[in-house]
Amino acid sequence: MQEDSSRSPSYTVQCEDYVHVVEFSPFSSGTPASLLAYGGNQYVVVGTCIFQEEDVEIEGVEFNVLKAFHHGLRVDALAWSRESRLDRIPTIRLCTAAADRKLRLLTSDLQDRHEVKVMEGHTSYINHLVFEPTEGKQIASVSDDHTCRVWDLDGNESIILRLRSPGISVCWHPEEVFKLMVAEKKGTIRFYDLVTKQAILSLDSGPFMSADWCLTNTIKVGAVSGNDWLIWDITRSSYPQEKRPAHIDTARLFKWSRANENLFATTGCPGKISSQLLIHHLGHPQPVMIGSAAVGSGLSWHRTLPLCVVGGDRKLCFWVTEM
Repeated sequence: MQEDSSRSPSYTVQCEDYVHVVEFSPFSSGTPASLLAYGGNQYVVVGTCIFQEEDVEIEGVEFNVLKAFHHGLRVDALAWSRESRLDRIPTIRLCTAAADRKLRLLTSDLQDRHEVKVMEGHTSYINHLVFEPTEGKQIASVSDDHTCRVWDLDGNESIILRLRSPGISVCWHPEEVFKLMVAEKKGTIRFYDLVTKQAILSLDSGPFMSADWCLTNTIKVGAVSGNDWLIWDITRSSYPQEKRPAHIDTARLFKWSRANENLFATTGCPGKISSQLLIHHLGHPQPVMIGSAAVGSGLSWHRTLPLCVVGGDRKLCFWVTEM
């Protein structure tokens, strides 16, 4: 894989703060614009973006800041609630994880009501979190404390699942609200039934840095381990269907596209100079696009476009690929 074949971003947006995490909302905002949030050293910034692929009158990307929440701590993870909308009565609701092992539920009407609810319970670093996707009334989080916890919006823990190693990724089934996928660092991905609180299926092949459930086709699961990406068909086997080396250094993140079930992206761990973004298509043996971002962190796909974003040093970098 040649470094010189890497592509600079399709679009960039300048930010006030270093970007540690960035997430497109996976839900419609009720307007043509997409919601996007990024977390830095002190703030969580919420904005809207529209791309020239969606509106011919826009050059590149139009990004508008809606609200900056003072967070006071570095933001390590971030998740959107489906209750965030900009039509009718505008509401923003998202949840963050910070280095103090606490979750913060941020809610705003973008006028004069801004609330921050702190949720305590984890005893070590929180690696990932997600809202229940159909109503947004619960949050699941995974931590180095070997637990996955499910919370209500008042901050009460309704379920604690004991893991065998640090939890690195958590995904909720898009329709079946009692199914949760939890990936553990030591190399097992388990699917839990939240009614019985029991694992109903497990996949092996780690150790993992990151894993993701393909929400447009839930028989597919992807992960990165070492410098490889791996993909399972959960109806066929507990071992991966495909496994390929991708990154020269260690792979860091794996994310499925929300627009195309055969498209996914992986990032390399931030190197001394740059971090590599690879976009892969299941029908192609080689990456369909190689991008390079200065000290990149975070990775998120647009809800409807084959476009992903990576954070960096006071900027957001967007790459567009083909379907």
